Amino acid sequence: MGKRFISVPVLAAGFWLLMSAGICQAQIPAAGDAKQAANKVAPPDTDSATTKSLLDNFDFQGLLTDNSADSWMILLGAIFASLVLGMLGSAILRNISKRLEASGYSARAHVFSDLIGPGKLALLGVGLAVGLANIELVAPLRTFTFKTLLLIYSIAVFWYVFNLVSLVEVVLKRFTAKTESPLDDELVPLIRKTLRVFLTVIAVLFIADSVFGQDIGAWLAGLGIAGLAVSLAAQDSLKNLFGSLTIILDRPFLIGERICFAGYDGIIEEIGFRSTKVRTLTGHLVTIPNSNIVNDPVENIGRRPTIRRTINVTITYDTPREKIEEAVEIIRRILDSPDMREPIHPVINGDELLPRVYFNDLGSTSLNIFVIYWYAPPNYWDYMEHAQQFNLRLFEEFEQAGIEFAFPTQTLYLAGDPKRDLMMKMLNDGLEPS
Repeated sequence: MGKRFISVPVLAAGFWLLMSAGICQAQIPAAGDAKQAANKVAPPDTDSATTKSLLDNFDFQGLLTDNSADSWMILLGAIFASLVLGMLGSAILRNISKRLEASGYSARAHVFSDLIGPGKLALLGVGLAVGLANIELVAPLRTFTFKTLLLIYSIAVFWYVFNLVSLVEVVLKRFTAKTESPLDDELVPLIRKTLRVFLTVIAVLFIADSVFGQDIGAWLAGLGIAGLAVSLAAQDSLKNLFGSLTIILDRPFLIGERICFAGYDGIIEEIGFRSTKVRTLTGHLVTIPNSNIVNDPVENIGRRPTIRRTINVTITYDTPREKIEEAVEIIRRILDSPDMREPIHPVINGDELLPRVYFNDLGSTSLNIFVIYWYAPPNYWDYMEHAQQFNLRLFEEFEQAGIEFAFPTQTLYLAGDPKRDLMMKMLNDGLEPS
């Protein structure tokens, strides 16, 4: 509906500007044909050439008397024919557009449907041009009609290009539909609005220069200065905007993924044009400017192929050697059991990641058995359930085998302990035990 009525206010505004601004100036000669002076324009007040606006000097009665009824009928007929052709062409274009849309060619359908309004306006201009060709007009009025037709054609062309921006939106949506990020979906309307604003500015400058004869050099200089001032004032916002574009193109993370950035560990909740919102594991919402994200490293935990777990199983120092070996075998047997094995034997890039268990260290307070395995797929809560089952099985097996876990304690051994005889020697021969 908006496309049908947009030409009415635009055309009315164009005519008003043309006539009220007096762009078509009438050059009135000092002396001329009496008939021309009587029928065309009012006589000048002085002998010098006077420039006045068309509306102040135009004689409507003379225009009517100088042209036959047939000329006016041709004008009305041309206008009527252009309107009929416009309606007929609109019906044809609308039918073609519907058929292409039904066939799945939405982009091609826009090419025809977007031409309906501009085509009707252009045909109206053609009808006016054909009809006015048979009307005798004075030079100022002829210039006026020429610039009016130029205005109509210019509006029709820019209107059609303005509508074709929707074709760009259709094409871009095909690409954004293949992505999971909603940010590029929000970017498509922004690109459409930006293109239409740009086209509107170009249209205004073109019409001002070609139709109204205005010097747009000063306008462009003013726009350049204003743009510089705006860019300086909004440089932080522009940085964040370009940061959002970088996130769209590079895709370092998506909504729902867990990241670590600048000390914050959380889930991406929203990716906007200015900032990205992260819900930390403690429940707090952190807003991070996009310009910071693109300039600093981001750890994307959500894209890890596996969850790696490393454990140090510590046992007491008084554990016999055979028990140490048994402890290692118990852990390996648990990890290789049918109910534990499948998720911790993932194949990444063609290589199977196997669990590793080694008695690797003699600590200050315990003997250490190092355990590492990789859990896939990297679902955190499934991983936690698997880890709990492993821990319970480990406690059960160690308890049955009589293997004690060590913990950081200090043990004081006394002389005379029947389990651990300590030989004490006197450093000084003259000292006697009390």
